[in-house]
Amino acid sequence: MSAELATSYAALILSDDHVEITSDKLQTLLKAANVEVESIWTSLFAKALEGKDVAAMLSNVGAAGSAPAAGAAAPAGGAAAAEEKAEEKAEEKEESDDDMGFGLFD
Repeated sequence: MSAELATSYAALILSDDHVEITSDKLQTLLKAANVEVESIWTSLFAKALEGKDVAAMLSNVGAAGSAPAAGAAAPAGGAAAAEEKAEEKAEEKEESDDDMGFGLFD
């Protein structure tokens, strides 16, 4: 079992029992399950999940989309797509034979 997966399961167990997710509690649970995990993983998970409601996060995974997340992501995604299209057009111009004044079979 990978360290990330084991730590994820431990975090889910703690969340299900309504226990605060901390690095120490994750390590204790993993040791009780006879799973060796470096402390960096438990620290990363504890910091990432600090102050978050894991149960609510899981219940919203397949939801139709939340307004704040969709509204915040749309402008960023649109800007990235526009920038990507501009880069593609610039590459097309650079690669065009017309700009050099000759073609491959001229």
